Amino acid sequence: MKPHISLKQLKVFVAVTQHQTLTAASETLFLSKAAVSMSLSELEKQIGHALFDRVNNRLVINQEGQKLLPLADELLCRSRDIESLYSDEQSHRGILRIGASDTVGNQMAPFLLSDFREAHHHKSQQLFISNTALICQKLIDYELDIGLVEGKTLHPELDSRPFSEDEMCIVTSPKHPLAQQQQVTLSDLENSDWILREPGSGTREFFLRTVAPRIEVWHEAFELNTTEAIINSVSANLGLACLSKLAAQTAIDDGRLHQVPISLDMKRRFWLLVHKEKYQSPLLKRFIDFCQGWDDNNSDRI
Repeated sequence: MKPHISLKQLKVFVAVTQHQTLTAASETLFLSKAAVSMSLSELEKQIGHALFDRVNNRLVINQEGQKLLPLADELLCRSRDIESLYSDEQSHRGILRIGASDTVGNQMAPFLLSDFREAHHHKSQQLFISNTALICQKLIDYELDIGLVEGKTLHPELDSRPFSEDEMCIVTSPKHPLAQQQQVTLSDLENSDWILREPGSGTREFFLRTVAPRIEVWHEAFELNTTEAIINSVSANLGLACLSKLAAQTAIDDGRLHQVPISLDMKRRFWLLVHKEKYQSPLLKRFIDFCQGWDDNNSDRI
C-alpha cells in the first residue's frame, strides 16, 4: 500500500526536527503531546523508516530524516503559496524568517526591511540576530529562510553570495597611549590586549584572519558576546578591539572611542546565505533580489 502522507504529519516532522522534543513541538503546533506522537509514528510507519534517533530524551534527526527535511520544507512552503494564490492583495504573502549576524542585524537590517516593506507592501518578517555560526546552523535546520552575515562560510549545504561591503577599524579608548599617535604601525600593537567577540562571530573571524597574524604577541583580555559590551569595555580602557565602522561610528563621533590610524586593508564583505536545497518561494526570491540590489542605493544611510 502506498503511503498517504498529510501536511499535518510533515508539519509535525519539521517541528520535532527543530525543537527535538515532543513537548516543545506540541506547544509550537498547539497540539497535544499525544497527537504529535501519534502523527510522527504514523509518518514513520507509512515511510517505513525511523526519522529520528532517541538520544538522552531528545529526538535527533537521522540520515533518513535528513533526506525528508528539504522535501517537507518545500511542500509546506508550496502549500502556503497555494493558500495565498487567489488573495486579493497584490503583495506576496507569507512569513520571511531572516537571520542576521550582529553587525548586519543591528546596523543594516532595520533600514533594509523598512525599504522592503515600503516597496513590496509585505510586513510579515521575523528577524533573528546572533553570530554567524548559529545563523548557519539554523539555515541548515530549516529554521530560517535566509541569512545575512559578515562571516563567509564554506559549509557545503549553504549557497553563499556577496551582497554588500563593510569596513572594519581598530579602536581604543581616548586615554590609551595609541590615541596620542598620529600614525600607528603594526609593531605598535605588539603585546596589546584585545577584547573579542565569541567563537562563531564574523567580527572575531576577521580579527583572527587579518589582524592577529600580523602581530607577534597579543593577549585576549575579554571575550564578550555583544558589540555594545565591547564598545563600553574599550571605552573603559580595558583593551583594543577590531569592530565594524558601522557599529563603532557613533561611539567614535561622541568621543567614547578613538579610531587607530593604521595602514591595513580593513575591507570585508557581507554575505547572503540560503540552503542549497531550500525551496525558494516567490516571496523569498523577491527578497533575495531586493537585498542584492539594495546596497547600491543606500550606502549613505547606514
